[in-house]
Amino acid sequence: MSRTVVHLLRHGEVHNPDGVLYGRLPGFRLSELGVRQAGRVAAHLGEHDVVHVVASPMLRARQTATPIATTHGLDLVIDEELIEAVNVFEGARVSFADGGVLRDPRNWFALRNPLRPSWGEPYREIAARMLAAVHRAREGADGHEAVCVSHQLPICAVIRQLTGQRLWHDPRRRRCSVASLTSLVFVEGALVDVVYSQPAVAGA
Repeated sequence: MSRTVVHLLRHGEVHNPDGVLYGRLPGFRLSELGVRQAGRVAAHLGEHDVVHVVASPMLRARQTATPIATTHGLDLVIDEELIEAVNVFEGARVSFADGGVLRDPRNWFALRNPLRPSWGEPYREIAARMLAAVHRAREGADGHEAVCVSHQLPICAVIRQLTGQRLWHDPRRRRCSVASLTSLVFVEGALVDVVYSQPAVAGA
């Protein structure tokens, strides 16, 4: 029976000294810690049967994916549908604290519908494009393993879709830390297991 694993990897820590919501803004690279995290994940996957490495077009995702592709002697493939979700608050500090855009009542209209959500790309659309990317990666690595480097919300959205959970959720309860792996195990094209791990954490 054909067993294929698609590892969804959240990119490493980002250099973000101003603490803004960077979203799809260009130029946000990995921090020094993020670079080390990417190396640790690459080392962890070094003995795995990885034959396909795909990344979001964002710089931080490509930087995270490159050591894995290099370790396995593979070309890095870019998939636009692994990209971060759209958010109207890109470039701003998103909080109710001093300096946060949520203190300004003019921004509250964007918060009117958290179930969609009204401040950005609809959860259904995120899950649908991510699911398409996952299945492309599964087909590209049939019988082996693939790595898809993406972002927190897109990874959580597709996992919730695949496991039958509602798409709207409390962002504080997401299980998708930086440089974490959420591994989807498929047998004959059917999802049979979801395994979460944090190989970049010291001692993991």
